[in-house]
Amino acid sequence: MAGHADRDSEHESRRILDRIARETEPGGLPSDRRGDDQSDFDSIEYWGTRIGRVLGPILAIAMLIAVGYYIARHL
Repeated sequence: MAGHADRDSEHESRRILDRIARETEPGGLPSDRRGDDQSDFDSIEYWGTRIGRVLGPILAIAMLIAVGYYIARHL
């Protein structure tokens, strides 16, 4: 009885890991949203993603500099 539960648990674990692997492939979108046939290509989403990936680190660095400057001035 425990062997059956172990097999079910292992099967479920493998299914979850396979799904995570598919969703974390380059491109960052799950396979059902990737639009492999290019008919679902959304240029706004494409450029929004690219802009967000560039602005995210820039804003994070700017915020760290601002916090560092604030701390340096008030100590």
